Amino acid sequence: MSAVPDPGGGDFSRPGAQGYAAEWARAARRLGFVPLSADETERLLLVHTVRLAQALLAEEFSTAPAEDVGRALVEAHLTEPRMLDWSLRALGDRFLARVLPARADLPDAAARVAAVQGALAAGFARALRDRTFTQQERIARSAWQARDAVERALRDSEARFRAVFTGAAIGIGIAGIDGRIIDVNQSFADMLGYTIEELRQTNVASLFHADDAAGMWEMYQELIEGKHDSARMEKRYYRKDGSVVWTDLAVSLIRHDDGRPRFTVAMIEDITERYELQQRLRFQALHDPLTGLPNRTLFFETLGRLFNDAGPEQRIGVCFLDLDGFKAVNDSLGHALGDRLLVTIARRLADCVAGQGHLVARMGGDEFVILVDSAEGIDDAVGVAELALAAVSAPVLIGEQQLAVSASVGVVDCPAAETSPSELMKAADTTLYWAKAEGRGRWAVYDPERSAADIARSALAAGLPAALDRGEFVLHYQPIVSLLDGRMQAVEALVRWRHPELGLVGPDRFIGLAEETGLIVRLGEWVLGQSCRDARAWQREFPEQRLVVSVNLAARQADDPAIVDTVADVLRRTGLPAELLQLELTESAVMGTAGEPLRSLHRLADLGVRLAIDDFGTGYSNLAYLRRLPIHCLKLAGPFVEGIRTDGADDTADHRDERIVDALVRLAHALELWVTAEAVETGTQAERLRSLRCDTGQGRWFGPPVPAEQITARLRGGAVA
Repeated sequence: MSAVPDPGGGDFSRPGAQGYAAEWARAARRLGFVPLSADETERLLLVHTVRLAQALLAEEFSTAPAEDVGRALVEAHLTEPRMLDWSLRALGDRFLARVLPARADLPDAAARVAAVQGALAAGFARALRDRTFTQQERIARSAWQARDAVERALRDSEARFRAVFTGAAIGIGIAGIDGRIIDVNQSFADMLGYTIEELRQTNVASLFHADDAAGMWEMYQELIEGKHDSARMEKRYYRKDGSVVWTDLAVSLIRHDDGRPRFTVAMIEDITERYELQQRLRFQALHDPLTGLPNRTLFFETLGRLFNDAGPEQRIGVCFLDLDGFKAVNDSLGHALGDRLLVTIARRLADCVAGQGHLVARMGGDEFVILVDSAEGIDDAVGVAELALAAVSAPVLIGEQQLAVSASVGVVDCPAAETSPSELMKAADTTLYWAKAEGRGRWAVYDPERSAADIARSALAAGLPAALDRGEFVLHYQPIVSLLDGRMQAVEALVRWRHPELGLVGPDRFIGLAEETGLIVRLGEWVLGQSCRDARAWQREFPEQRLVVSVNLAARQADDPAIVDTVADVLRRTGLPAELLQLELTESAVMGTAGEPLRSLHRLADLGVRLAIDDFGTGYSNLAYLRRLPIHCLKLAGPFVEGIRTDGADDTADHRDERIVDALVRLAHALELWVTAEAVETGTQAERLRSLRCDTGQGRWFGPPVPAEQITARLRGGAVA
């Protein structure tokens, strides 16, 4: 590297300056933090080395460049004190030998080096001091600016809070932890009817509603004790004039810096109108709009609550009431009058138990229920039922109409631990049905055994269709025997149900159910078809017997316009001659028939089928009408035959029944009808009937109902009773 001329005309070694700068840079990085890279640090210190060398060689010596170098070190953030120490010592020990070896003999070299050292240190110190002052000034300025910003923000926040506090539409109040009100806004004061100054002299506890005071003070205590930071609820307050205002209250706890409760801030909104609307809506949802009584929803809520709160021995009773014949009132007098009647009955029911605390509710339509929280058991519930019936039964005057009203009541009472709300109401509904079935204006008490029987009956009804599909029904045949020669002339087909669990079930247990459910038509068709098939088998095997099969025809079958086609189709499919089929109809089903049913009877007779009236004499027979019917046989009802006793207990009654049978037989023969006596149980009865010229008889004396196979065996044996 070539020598660099100095300002004073002398030369210094550039490689020596560069080596010195490199050593200076290494020392700087070793002694403290340097924000520059190694190359950048070395280049910077090389410039400062050259400047120091030029200062030492200048003809007009000046320490200003050295002072500038000291200041430059600070500006380059080479401010580590040990760095300054190293720089000064190196300047005195090695600078001349390393950088200015050619001018080491300067007469004032030592003085110049010392002066440069001092100037460098002075520049370094002044620059460091200036930077410190500058930083302190900047920090102070920043602190003042921050404080100004905080104060401005605080003023702005206070202004905003005051604007919100003063102008808010909701009430805002601030109170100390002792409950004394510190400040409120105008909305708070207006809401409660006080002035702001009056409220500032008030404790919040004096504003609590009497019914809420205990719970409110407890909540407030927990709040000021710091257990909660906030709370919200719907709360009543007393206004200054004594009226009550409903509010939506939100309370927050404000703490000191150390966490201690300081005061509370409450915000309240007047919700009186909303609350009253909610109450009206709830009342409408839980009360019947016509009568004003609780509706079924409120009733079941109360019933459920009563069950939940009931002790192990507590009893609960229900009186389920339904007006008798109310539909007729609506249909004949109109729904408007019917509604007025319901309102009157509802008021009477509510009044009759008003002093006993029982709940009266309308379940819908003309059904009402009284919930009896009984202590004395069923007697309490029955007493309430009798009161209700008495209240209902009084004549009702509506406009110009005076109505006689009655009701039926189902009464249930049982320990709460033994049932549930749904089971209790199910039992009440069942019991009301019993009361209805027993007549008007009465009550019935729930009987578990009777209910179990009804359930079993319902189970049978439900199982009828599947039983018919599975072929569980069978036919038994009871002989009908000539009273003249003892020959079996006919058999009556009687259906039985071979139940998979109950065994052989008699018709008395399921025929009524089949009629109620409408299954009697399908079942009757099956009985008709099966009995005709069996009769056809007997006719083929025993053609000389001419055995007639008698099949009961239900009222629904007789009224069915398709009955003639059904019978004709069965006869066609089975091949049974029509004269070997007899259809039995009850007296009530035959007498008084007109129109299509009567035409059906004539068409059946035209087919050649025999027609019989079963249980003749139990109804109110129109004898003149009887002449017009295509009837072939009368079957005398069993009670007349049973009256012909053999024990001699009542000879007068015995002879009276015998005379009745004699008259009925004579009447039938006068109409050219065949006569069959039912329920013949003894030989004496059979003998008397024979003497009265009765044609045939059936009953235990001649044989019980048996399967078809036994009838076949009897025919093979001669068929004589």
